[in-house]
Amino acid sequence: MTDTPVRLIEMIFPGDVNHHGTLFGGVALAHMDKIAFLAATLHGRAPFVTASTQKIDFSAPGRVGDIVEASGRIVRVGTSSLDVEVELIAEEPVSGDRRLLTRGIFAMVAVKGPDTRLPLPPVAPARAPAEDGALRMVDIVFPQHTDHFGTLYGGDALKLMGKAAFIAATRHARAVMVMAASDRVDFTSPIREGEMVELAARVVHTGRSSVQVSVDLVAEHLLDGDRRRAASSMFTMVAVDGDGRPTPVVR
Repeated sequence: MTDTPVRLIEMIFPGDVNHHGTLFGGVALAHMDKIAFLAATLHGRAPFVTASTQKIDFSAPGRVGDIVEASGRIVRVGTSSLDVEVELIAEEPVSGDRRLLTRGIFAMVAVKGPDTRLPLPPVAPARAPAEDGALRMVDIVFPQHTDHFGTLYGGDALKLMGKAAFIAATRHARAVMVMAASDRVDFTSPIREGEMVELAARVVHTGRSSVQVSVDLVAEHLLDGDRRRAASSMFTMVAVDGDGRPTPVVR
């Protein structure tokens, strides 16, 4: 019996790779540790730190341009600690080919304090994911992503939403996609440092060479579970060929 996985989805950019042109191991481990932290905190609603990891073996490389997906699920719960199993999978955007890069167990410990309720809740039965056709991905707001008010910088919020739209459109069309336009974006609530953001991207229309993607950005306070919609927008993504010209979307 395990919790429903929490997913972090990133793109592998040139700055993430080593001199071999493959995903740098430290970046891969950082993705895995981040999702382990989020999975643990969502389960225990307490401040967690990483205590240890089991041996992690890399079985395949991630390459520039790949989508990399880290998923974490709770597999053991003790009084003040728990284990999160994390899988890291790379996906070739156009072909859809997926390969397991690595998996590992992260031991997370709840820091005792006024916000920590012990013992931690037991592992819950797995819940079926919502079948609404949305791509769902999470991230966390660190200090380098905030403005002088301590809230998520608008440019970083737009970056997250654009990334979600790109991944959803690419998985839908299995083509090279570029952003052609974004509709008006209204920010309805600030997102504070340390909060989790969840993005839900849905393909709402497919044209001859374009895909429209609706993206909702929701903020969640990790300790009390308070959730609120922070922003939403519509993005138009266009499939292009090797010369950057629009090409038909094959459905």
